[in-house]
Amino acid sequence: MLKLTGEYQHVVDGKGRVLVSNKLRTQIDVDQHGGDFYLVLGANGVLCLYPEKCYEQLVHLMAQDAKAPDEAVAFERMSFALASKVELDNQGRLLLNERLRKRAGLKEDITLTGSGDHIELWNTDDWEQYLRDHMPQYQDQMTQARHLVMQQQAKEL
Repeated sequence: MLKLTGEYQHVVDGKGRVLVSNKLRTQIDVDQHGGDFYLVLGANGVLCLYPEKCYEQLVHLMAQDAKAPDEAVAFERMSFALASKVELDNQGRLLLNERLRKRAGLKEDITLTGSGDHIELWNTDDWEQYLRDHMPQYQDQMTQARHLVMQQQAKEL
């Protein structure tokens, strides 16, 4: 299972390219997850970069999980129309097309975050606001998670 982690600040250059940190790229096993990527407008309008096999699995599972045939058609239509298969250049840069950048509201200063099976691309200011808004909830969840781990460890003794 892929577990991309970390946050990395970058700048979109004049040609619309952004460096995908080597620290993120080395977390991806090319044999297991594929060497290409899909750039996708994801939940809440956040631009997401999926390793190809992770994206293909996501689309396949969502299509199977649809409650009605028209839901599956709508999901496939939107997910494939709003996705772009992309490659990183030799220096690890990703070309962000103008249309997706506008839809995601990306400006020059962006933060890339590891988000499990994908990388999210955020305006740095938006990412900082998201952290401020969600930090109390996250801290509560971490406290609960640590408590559960300690309970499990006590049972194993």
